[in-house]
Amino acid sequence: MPTTLYASTLADAQTMLVSEASSDEAESLDRGNYEVYVTPTPTPTPTPTETAEAASSSSSSSPSTGWAPPFVSPDPGSAQAAAYDMVMSRGWGDGEFSCLVALWNKESGWRVNAYNAGSGAYGIPQALPGGKMASAGGDWETNAATQISWGLGYISGRYGTPCGAWGHSQSTGWY
Repeated sequence: MPTTLYASTLADAQTMLVSEASSDEAESLDRGNYEVYVTPTPTPTPTPTETAEAASSSSSSSPSTGWAPPFVSPDPGSAQAAAYDMVMSRGWGDGEFSCLVALWNKESGWRVNAYNAGSGAYGIPQALPGGKMASAGGDWETNAATQISWGLGYISGRYGTPCGAWGHSQSTGWY
């Protein structure tokens, strides 16, 4: 049977058998000032990706953090697709839509029935109280388009743009 490289190196390995009687002796072995130093891997400085740069350059106001969420095309027929159409109809670009997606991912996960028991906030935009959204339609409790329409109006009136709201959310934890 041929000898493998692994098998041939086993003879070079050091072996130390320790019996119960000599366990104190084993703990006091001298390593001969042998030290292992591993050079730490530096943490890279983040650089914006082309997508993030495009998103922030296409928005009228970028978040205060200097980072803009990347644009992702919404699934057809989804609440995000409806929001995308509404964002575009307001004259906001893909960068603003990206900020809106990030904001409402954080707030509600885009769930039409998201409810915060601590504050009473409700829906995709986390309106506080949720009943405020009735000004956008009587179906505010169950209709994503109604909630999105109300939420975009709120964002426009209070922050100017979704990226303005996203920036505020990033700096304060709420919008």
